[in-house]
Amino acid sequence: MNFLAHIYLSGNNKDITIGNFIADGIRGKKYLKYPKDIQTGILLHRQIDTFTDTHKTVRLSTKRLHKNYSHYSGVIVDILYDHFLAKNWSRYSNIPLDKYIDDFYSSLEENFEILPSRIQKMMPHMIANNWILSYASIEGITKVLESMNRRTQNRSQMNLAVNELQEFYTEFEDEFTLFFDDLITFSSKKLQDIENR
Repeated sequence: MNFLAHIYLSGNNKDITIGNFIADGIRGKKYLKYPKDIQTGILLHRQIDTFTDTHKTVRLSTKRLHKNYSHYSGVIVDILYDHFLAKNWSRYSNIPLDKYIDDFYSSLEENFEILPSRIQKMMPHMIANNWILSYASIEGITKVLESMNRRTQNRSQMNLAVNELQEFYTEFEDEFTLFFDDLITFSSKKLQDIENR
């Protein structure tokens, strides 16, 4: 669910960005049926996920949530980290966040036919409700967590994680900042490696 981070880490190539965005729904070697740059985005997404899941700073964040949310902690941290990326966007990009996201939505619409059916069904809701821009506010994150909780038939109780976000806001933000600097460096190198393979 950390859409914004994956989009941002793709660089300026729209096809790589689309690949990175759709990657969760592409299993195994099915990525090979896509054009080369989209393949690159899918492979980059997988590398980012592996790096994130094993990073010691991310583990500090997930540990804080583990008692209440168990294996959903990682998903929650992804969402919280996208909040801090959106909130501090001007630190990472010269393009205003609303324009950046509008450009991304336009790119999705232009490439609608190549998107997996799950993304095609989700996209109108995503754009109409401007999910990604909503990450910048706690109210927006609350709605995302409520939606994720409904998808687990209320088993995850993820909607309650906004309480931890507010209680440990500074700690989560500091951890995000520390981690994201590492992730930018990692992703930039990994993208070059994939493109040169």
